[in-house]
Amino acid sequence: MIQQPDRIVQMVLLTLSALAGWACSKEISQPAAATRPVRVYQVASVDPARRLVLAGVAKAGIESRLSFRVAGTVEALAIKVGDRVVQGTLLARLDATDHELAVEQSAASLAQTRAGLRQAEADYDRTRALYENNNASKAELDAGRASAESASAQVEVAGKALAQARRQLAYTRLVSPMAGAVAATFVEVNETVSAGQAVLQLTADAPPEVEIRVPEIQIARITAGQSAEVTFDALPGQTIAATVTEVGVSAVGAAAFPVTLRIDQDGDAIRSGMAAEVSLRVGDASGNAQAAIFVPLVAVGEDQHGRFVFVLEGDGGESATVHRRPVEVGDLDERGLRILAGLEAGEQVVTAGVRRLIDGMQVRALGAGDGL
Repeated sequence: MIQQPDRIVQMVLLTLSALAGWACSKEISQPAAATRPVRVYQVASVDPARRLVLAGVAKAGIESRLSFRVAGTVEALAIKVGDRVVQGTLLARLDATDHELAVEQSAASLAQTRAGLRQAEADYDRTRALYENNNASKAELDAGRASAESASAQVEVAGKALAQARRQLAYTRLVSPMAGAVAATFVEVNETVSAGQAVLQLTADAPPEVEIRVPEIQIARITAGQSAEVTFDALPGQTIAATVTEVGVSAVGAAAFPVTLRIDQDGDAIRSGMAAEVSLRVGDASGNAQAAIFVPLVAVGEDQHGRFVFVLEGDGGESATVHRRPVEVGDLDERGLRILAGLEAGEQVVTAGVRRLIDGMQVRALGAGDGL
């Protein structure tokens, strides 16, 4: 009986020792805390330029609507749509009867005034001879001289009237001012037209053009001399080089600006009015086309100290760490957020788990198939 308490104490000690051993063994077998998993994105230097594709319409490089400079009745159309002409080719003619009569009348009037001038000059010569012999007064001499000068002025007026009548007669013939092709006619034979009324449309032998409408958000990226590529539905399989020649400064329609491009290749197959698709290579919003760095938007954090990213250092295994780095950002587009300063091509930035990171934290980069 005296030894029973000692035995109980002994049993308690053994039990506590066993529990301590079990606890120690459990602590020893427990794995170390896992490093934080993150997803990373490798930074690459890319070309910030993009392709801007817009619809357009082909037109002739030079299009002229020709008209008569006098009114009259169309007597003849010497051409038809599609005809090619050279400079000086007769295109149309008006009935010139009235103008021919006007020329004859002006010529007769000129002849009459010339006869009057001869008579006035003869009278003046006689009066001057009489005056020199004191047989005519000074007033008679002055009157004779004035009459001769008036007759001379009438001859000059009549001569200009004849020249004008002949020009009006010449205006009854419409000739081509340049080489080209007849694109359209707007009148018929025996139709009466007024001065300045369009008779036909002539397209010159010049490189064809394409006109597009550029949205206001993109117009700052378009400059004269910029190269482009043009395709036409009517010419499948052909990509044609073009150059921007004109950039509009005033919006037309729904906040769009007109831009004209000149076709740089043989454009014989291109017809005015053909539907076109124009592809332009443009830079960023500031017009910059230098190589740039873009990262996913989720890779960039922001706090009271500014914008930043976490850059992975190491091989991405258990020994990898992340370090916070401030960055300067630019525009956001479909390729991501542009980084203006703070990163270099080849570096890796964290794109998932950024909010849980601190500078110098040990991390583990996940693979493409791993969940976060």
